[in-house]
Amino acid sequence: MLDADLSDRADAILSLARAAFVEKGFEGASMQDLARAAGMSAGNFYRYFPSKAALVDALIARDLLEIEEQFQRILTSPDPLATLKAALRERLAAEDCQAEGPLWAEIVAASARRPEVAAALRRVEDGVVRRVAEVLAVVHGVPTHRAEARFGTHGRLIFLIMQSAMISVEAEQPQDADLTGLILRTIDRLVDDALLETQDFS
Repeated sequence: MLDADLSDRADAILSLARAAFVEKGFEGASMQDLARAAGMSAGNFYRYFPSKAALVDALIARDLLEIEEQFQRILTSPDPLATLKAALRERLAAEDCQAEGPLWAEIVAASARRPEVAAALRRVEDGVVRRVAEVLAVVHGVPTHRAEARFGTHGRLIFLIMQSAMISVEAEQPQDADLTGLILRTIDRLVDDALLETQDFS
């Protein structure tokens, strides 16, 4: 774990390294490339992140923190379901989604070869699934301690749909508005399906 006095610098390094990953790809960016992007010597860079896997782990940890903050806003909003749907729509339409799609596709591919990368990606999936299940539980009046058992499968399918949509985006290619619309309608149907099944839930 990074010392507290290094955390701000590490966060700045993460942003610069992420940009280098987007430009060169996960496999294409060497540790020297990442250090150069951060304006550091390779030796100094290794003090913060001794490997690509450690860097990916830190990037994912930061993403998870942002996801948690976003879901807190969703859960405390007047209409959590509408806020969730709006967040998903914004995520698919975001410019950084288009820029980073190829990078995340490479990271997902790397997870098949690198157990530590696979473990980091699982943390993202589990975190998102848990939070989506909590939103569905709040909307449907199910106790939140039973949320994942009740809605975990719906949450996991929503995550997989969103992940597939994001990693299939090609950099510098126009987004397919029809496909985005169909993805969002499919997620709407999943949510409706959860509502119907909840009527029989006891």
